[in-house]
Amino acid sequence: MTMVLWQDLKMTRGLVLIALLFSLISQMDALTLEEKIRDDPELSQFYSLLERNQIANTALNFRALTLFAPTNKAFQRYFGNKTYVLYHMLTVANTLEQLKPSVTSDMEGNPPLYITRRRHQNIDQIFVNNALIIKSRSNVQLINKEGKKQILHVIDDVLTPLTTIPSSTVDVHNPDAFQFLTFSESLDIGHHRVRSYRQKVIMHKKEYLYQTPGAHTFLIPVEEGFKSPHRPDMIDRKVIDGHIIPNRTVFTAAAPLGEPLPTAAFEDNLKVLITFFSQADGKSVRTYVKSQTLIGDSVHAPGVVLSEIVRANIPVENGVVHLIQRPLVIVDTNVIQFLEEKEDGPLSKFFEVIQDFGSEFVQQIRRMKDVTLFAPSNEAWSDSNLNNIIRNRDRMREILNLHIVRDRLNTDKIKTNNLNQINQVPTLVDRRFLYFNIFTNRDRNQTITVEGGGVNATIIQADIAATNGFVHIIDKVLGVPYSTVLDKLRTDPMLKDTFRIGSQKNFNQQLAEKTKRFTYFVPRDRAWKNSEAVYPQALRKLFLSEFANQAADILGRHLIVGDRAFTMGELRQFVNQTVELPTVNGMLRIRVKEEDRRYSILYNNRWIQVYRPDVECTNGIIHVIDFPLLDDTDSIISGASPNYLTLASVVHLFCAILFTKLLM
Repeated sequence: MTMVLWQDLKMTRGLVLIALLFSLISQMDALTLEEKIRDDPELSQFYSLLERNQIANTALNFRALTLFAPTNKAFQRYFGNKTYVLYHMLTVANTLEQLKPSVTSDMEGNPPLYITRRRHQNIDQIFVNNALIIKSRSNVQLINKEGKKQILHVIDDVLTPLTTIPSSTVDVHNPDAFQFLTFSESLDIGHHRVRSYRQKVIMHKKEYLYQTPGAHTFLIPVEEGFKSPHRPDMIDRKVIDGHIIPNRTVFTAAAPLGEPLPTAAFEDNLKVLITFFSQADGKSVRTYVKSQTLIGDSVHAPGVVLSEIVRANIPVENGVVHLIQRPLVIVDTNVIQFLEEKEDGPLSKFFEVIQDFGSEFVQQIRRMKDVTLFAPSNEAWSDSNLNNIIRNRDRMREILNLHIVRDRLNTDKIKTNNLNQINQVPTLVDRRFLYFNIFTNRDRNQTITVEGGGVNATIIQADIAATNGFVHIIDKVLGVPYSTVLDKLRTDPMLKDTFRIGSQKNFNQQLAEKTKRFTYFVPRDRAWKNSEAVYPQALRKLFLSEFANQAADILGRHLIVGDRAFTMGELRQFVNQTVELPTVNGMLRIRVKEEDRRYSILYNNRWIQVYRPDVECTNGIIHVIDFPLLDDTDSIISGASPNYLTLASVVHLFCAILFTKLLM
């Protein structure tokens, strides 16, 4: 028995020794982190920097660490003069799951790296500073020859720390936001200076905000933003608070675009939010911030102030700094001054077009005490439909005037006016109005669209405040038709019922033809509902398939087809006489009148208001009317059944057949 136990013990020891031997052999054969990077062709540029850095090589050989390795593509996009390898290295081994919101780098002074986690388009993303961690190539865990655990994460951008300029005599490592302000002239931030803003922070004793430990976002305006002589005097304690997002680091690549973030100026008497957004400008994309003062006071006007980020993602000990083109919160420019302030700003192309019409046109807007400007974005002007129109100065002047309202119209006022019906607002073009629609999505976020001259545009940046009104940035140029009559019907929110009725029997298909010109009197949705009071059964039947032929006949009465389309102004020339117009079903006979700059048409002894005249399309014109063109003799109204035999007709038929049989 003792002999058997002894033999089992020897066998167990042998197995343990064999396992240890295999473990040692496998460790000798396994790749190290340094070898893993060396053998990856997509990390070759970072490896060349890594092998030339003695401290990094020592760490790879002897220590546990985490390495953030930029790809070669990241270096192709990098415009910095120097890459700081140790800023890409942590002194501990952290998997993606172990990374805390702030981790310490191995660079001199141990400046932090900031980790952002977000869910974007149903994908969970992790960023280190402004670099996206490529998760499919990360969490690579290896052991070095000293048995230390090391982890590799691959990133899509080079990490850039805040450093001093070569000529600096100031020894600053890992500064906080106030040290950034204090020593900015010695820091590598390009040509930008922040002297004026620094003076205001010190004057109002707000240094402590920039010294507060933690992870915050600081928006600091540069000298360019203080050209206005009165602007520096408007920087007070609350304005400074409105430039700080506390307890959150927002890097531009990971920014929650479009999400309002509360600032340090968020209290009962004053509430200021900051929102990051981007705008395409040719092949590049610019990032902006906007402050929105929800609740203002006698000094701080409610509304939005825009500012471009001119140097982004500067990491400091207690967060991240973004240098911005002008101060936020302060409303000190009129509408024209806002357009003039930045030559390459978000509305620079719109301002160029305005300037082409001379100083008189600009001064006209400047003199307005109350004005709202619906300004197309730079990208909106790239549409090819505009090429020929811009050369037509009379047409272009009318289009520009269509974007101007002689009133202070912010989104709150638009929403209030739209509570019971679609709101219409007069423009500087005679008899031309803007029409607004408000849509609420599942997240209860609201989008406002504005239509002018047949073009439906979305407000993409709203409520930019000026001393004499508001500016709203829209995504299309109004008054320049982009769609056919069919497309307009399909997309217009107040013409849905007419589109549905016309979808039967393929009536709508003809409206896409580009060789014809249509003049279409289109009842808006409210018009069909208005008809119920006069013809109670008609509306219900119009949507039934068995009445499709009759419905098509009724719509055909509204549709004029010819070699040209007619504006209401042209039809008005036949005042006090009946106009005969060729429709798809015969002739339409109407009279036209104008009262208080509003058009009406007379049909079937009823004056019908033209709610929206002259909605231009690429193949015709739509006039939106407040009552459909119905006749008492229409079968839908008279009660006859169109597509099947009534009981009376069956009885008559039976009697006729019986009578015939008797005669035989």
